[in-house]
Amino acid sequence: MSTHDRPVMPGYMSRRTILRGAAFAAGGVLLGSAIEVGGAQTALASSEPQVYARAYWGARSPRRSAQVLGSGPSYIVVHHTFTANTNDHSVNHATALSRAIQRYHMDVNGWDDIGQQLTISRGGHILEGRNTSLASIRNGQHAVGAHTANHNGHTVGIENEGTYTWASPPQSLMDALVSTCVWLCSAYDLDPGAAIVGHRDFNPTNCPGDQLYSMLPQLRRDVSARLRSSQAAEPKKEAPEERPTYPDLPERERETEHYHGPAA
Repeated sequence: MSTHDRPVMPGYMSRRTILRGAAFAAGGVLLGSAIEVGGAQTALASSEPQVYARAYWGARSPRRSAQVLGSGPSYIVVHHTFTANTNDHSVNHATALSRAIQRYHMDVNGWDDIGQQLTISRGGHILEGRNTSLASIRNGQHAVGAHTANHNGHTVGIENEGTYTWASPPQSLMDALVSTCVWLCSAYDLDPGAAIVGHRDFNPTNCPGDQLYSMLPQLRRDVSARLRSSQAAEPKKEAPEERPTYPDLPERERETEHYHGPAA
């Protein structure tokens, strides 16, 4: 396995500071492919969890590179994949899931690439989604995806494996979701109490399912608790037109694997 195929691991450094110099290994933790900023390489923020990069799960090349905006999103949108609630919590299963979602998004939906920026498997494995997402998050930028119709320019999407209309997600997934949201809130200076929303808050869809949606208040509290020890930052201000509209949910939604409501 080459360096570029290994999972990206967190480095140790203070929040949103930059460590200049070559990539290094410290305390047995491997720093993944570093990002060039002003001619110097940077390490990951201390809040970054283990993330499996696109090369690791065998992503196809996108038809077009993602549009990268200079400023970060205002909201973190929680989705579910609307797939089976498997008991296979392996990394191999997680990588196969990402390939299946990308195949559906590109070959069925006709999109340029997989729609969401991040995917979390039921085993708690976090995988990079749309191309350039990982580098953009580290740089405080936004790789525009296709996961929340009419709001992709100011939202970052997390696909959570499973169907949570009646069932609840496993603890392994929820633990990873908390860590992912802590990382994103740190990267983008977001207030979790306002920024973490469900797909149904923007579009008329049942996504992310009644059970996972009902867990969002606790998710916001858990993320807030993890962030309290970090240096407080002024939360990002969203424009009025970016705010959730909380539309009515459809009485019956399309029942197709990987379909989670309006996206692009």
